Amino acid sequence: MRAITVQSRDAGVDGLTLADMPQPYAAENDVIVRVHAAGFTPGELDWPATWTDRAGRDRTPVIPGHELSGTVAELGPGSTGLTVGQRVFGLTDWARNGTLAEYTAVEARNLAPLAADIDHTVAAALPISGLTAWQALFDHARLTTGQSVLIHGAAGGVGSIAVQLAREAGAYVIGTGRPAGRDTVLSLGAHAFVDDFRRAGEVDVVLDVVGGDTLRQSADLVRPGGTLVSIAEPPQVRPERGRAVFFIVEPDRARLADLAGRVRAGTLKPLVGAVLPLAEAAAAFTGPRRAPGKTIIKVVDEEERQPSR
Repeated sequence: MRAITVQSRDAGVDGLTLADMPQPYAAENDVIVRVHAAGFTPGELDWPATWTDRAGRDRTPVIPGHELSGTVAELGPGSTGLTVGQRVFGLTDWARNGTLAEYTAVEARNLAPLAADIDHTVAAALPISGLTAWQALFDHARLTTGQSVLIHGAAGGVGSIAVQLAREAGAYVIGTGRPAGRDTVLSLGAHAFVDDFRRAGEVDVVLDVVGGDTLRQSADLVRPGGTLVSIAEPPQVRPERGRAVFFIVEPDRARLADLAGRVRAGTLKPLVGAVLPLAEAAAAFTGPRRAPGKTIIKVVDEEERQPSR
């Protein structure tokens, strides 16, 4: 099969190439998915889990990417709840080869069924962004109706979904980001947009996806009893002001199904940015972002027949 691979950690993004790789093996409780569309995180080559298996052993060359939408091509021993040919989407294991490939092996429990009226490119933008936004706002920050939330990177993959979910929950939503994203963020339901977040005033919740100075300065915006939650690095908040939470998104089949239901109902719109072919995936890790939202790699056209295995 064709896949985007990198041979060593030292090579970094410059070492990403399109190559032929063996098709994956379906271990117990796995399914093999024929990938139609995939998502990735630009910084994932810096993650330790990208380079080792669950036992800490080197597993190069590696295939990056952890979000996918496609069809079930094969069922492994013990896998349940899915059938061959079924449309699915989901989040793959951090310590296994990923989704920038024509096929990938995924634990069945990490996949959710995908309705026929949701395009694969849209579904591939949901797993990390949707689960991260939900878990940040509701599982960790405990956002409720009437509270205020400041969302950094509100025109990005995570931020754009967080804006919509927070607005639906009845929160007052302030988005931040580059000035070019203002209209997009407001159109998604944010009540306000600021390009200098330090002037936003105190809020109940800050959702950070940036880290660094942005995260450190955001601590001053959390009102007493509030929460600063980050997916970039562990935050620091003075105890008298509130809680500080750092987390890594976790797979959740039930929540994925709920998010897909919201997409079908028209209450949630994943913001898809550039859609590029697999051959251009390597350049997408470092290239300029062409549009707000999440860059998606289209591995195969919907109408393309599945190749023989």
